[in-house]
Amino acid sequence: MSLINEYDFELLENEAEKLVLQELENQLAVYQDEICRCKECIMDMAAMALNGVKPLYRVSLLGSLYTSEVMRNDEHYAKDVRDAVSNAIEKIRRNPAH
Repeated sequence: MSLINEYDFELLENEAEKLVLQELENQLAVYQDEICRCKECIMDMAAMALNGVKPLYRVSLLGSLYTSEVMRNDEHYAKDVRDAVSNAIEKIRRNPAH
């Protein structure tokens, strides 16, 4: 039996992705230095930032409500997201993959 064939894992969603992408958009909007905004660099920034924060996976609407509550009330998590995004932007800015 293969779990991948038996279950729909596309129902798994990492709510941290939404937070990281929104924060990435916010920070890039006010970024002062020259920075490449090609697809590859943006994806690298997002991946690097996501690797630096605790994932918030959910499967159901109830899970979405729970993670939304965590995100609204956990300033430490919000700071972790801001820091991870900032670090990712700087690292990719200094060393783009192309």
